[in-house]
Amino acid sequence: SPEMRTVEWIDGRVRMIDQRRLPLELVVVEFDDYRDVARAIQNMTIRGAPAIGAAAAFGLALAARHSHAASREELLADLEVAAQAIGSARPTAVNLSWALNRMMRAAQAEPAGPAGIVPALIAEAQRIADEDVDINHRMGAHGAALIQDGFNILTHCNAGSLATVDYG
Repeated sequence: SPEMRTVEWIDGRVRMIDQRRLPLELVVVEFDDYRDVARAIQNMTIRGAPAIGAAAAFGLALAARHSHAASREELLADLEVAAQAIGSARPTAVNLSWALNRMMRAAQAEPAGPAGIVPALIAEAQRIADEDVDINHRMGAHGAALIQDGFNILTHCNAGSLATVDYG
């Protein structure tokens, strides 16, 4: 929707729809601590594998942004701690570990210290979110080409915009 995504990075904070409050009310929550993002994943504030993956990536970007690490090694150590905390929030969510691993690879690939790693991780998290939207648009187009009038469609998991970043 043009208004907002299920989960997004706004002004250095992670913003998401509190899915526990739906359908009776639309409540948007914002976090600037990765531990709160981990809790949101754990307590079902956010659900749906792709949405959880993006939330995890943004959570790790928050951890990088708020780390007081003076060196590259210290920051990577802080990120390992944060990734462990976020990853244990919903161990069965495949996108969760996938996104965290991808973010850690991006951090390790950045040769600079914290000044380079932080923006690299924010950009990588945004890429993960944007790719999900793109993938779902393409999946929808492929599916639409196969569906004929009168077909009954049964969806299984991750069906709809709330389970994904934006377009489901």
